[in-house]
Amino acid sequence: MTRRDTLLAVLVPVIWGFNFVVIEWGMHDVPPMLFVALRFTAVVLPAVFLVPRPDAGWRTVALVGVFMSLGQFGFLYTSMHLGMSPGLAALVLQAQVLFTVLIAAFWLRERPTRGQVVGVLVGAAGLVVVGIGRGGHIPLSALLLCLAGALSWGVGNVVSRSAGVKSGLSLAVWSSLVVPVPLLGLSLVLDGPHEVGHALAHLGPEALLSTLYTAGLASLVGYSIFNGLLARYPASSVVPFVLVAPPVAMVSAWALLDQVPNAAELAGGLVVLLGVVVTTRSAAGSAPAALGVPRSGGVGEVDEGRDDPARGEVGAELVHLLDGAEPR
Repeated sequence: MTRRDTLLAVLVPVIWGFNFVVIEWGMHDVPPMLFVALRFTAVVLPAVFLVPRPDAGWRTVALVGVFMSLGQFGFLYTSMHLGMSPGLAALVLQAQVLFTVLIAAFWLRERPTRGQVVGVLVGAAGLVVVGIGRGGHIPLSALLLCLAGALSWGVGNVVSRSAGVKSGLSLAVWSSLVVPVPLLGLSLVLDGPHEVGHALAHLGPEALLSTLYTAGLASLVGYSIFNGLLARYPASSVVPFVLVAPPVAMVSAWALLDQVPNAAELAGGLVVLLGVVVTTRSAAGSAPAALGVPRSGGVGEVDEGRDDPARGEVGAELVHLLDGAEPR
């Protein structure tokens, strides 16, 4: 992985780690399923009119949306609603690293190196340390839902990786189309029309700002970079970087929500970071994926003008800027 892509891979979990605090901050008066639906409505509109369709079949795009967005965040938000703290939720969700490496090994025949296996096991040990230190007072249902979100994310990672879509931004935007309507319907069933209507009519500044952050930075920027990296590198090389998110979430919750981490959380966070270092050093020499995506291509590179020349030009410029380049 190039130095530039390594920096992008580190930026993503920093954004996502702080995202857990933002979710906690904004979800006080909004049902969890409705909150996810609002988030992905903001992802889709107006970006879907500006960004070209991804170069993949609709079934693949829909599966990425179902597993990486709808399933992951539907389970995660409900878990946090039931009592999972931001730091612990961020930690448990990183079981997706283990799920991804295992699923990719069987589905894509991506055999992780011995060093990567050691790094993932070290990271998993860090997760266990924190889980033992904090898991006792967490409802079992919340813990299981968070693990279900991790499994869903792992499946989504492998589907995204197997698709080899050149544009991480287009995949992030268009796959989000499958999220809002089903989760709005589920919220109407679980919470009732009155609760949903009341929440929509009384959206406070916290909920609005949280939606903007989770949609703009966590989803559009974060998943555009992440999906682009998955298209060019083996999943076992990209996904372990996400283990940086729990320490970021813990420190953020400590500073902003006064949720002071205990010794187990701090020690486990350091072990997790050690696992990331071991895994990424082992993956440093990994070649890009042999899926027809050039190594020199930027994250989120698009097929300009695929459907609409004007939309393709605007979408390509958006992705070019996301890629850290100067405006063209």
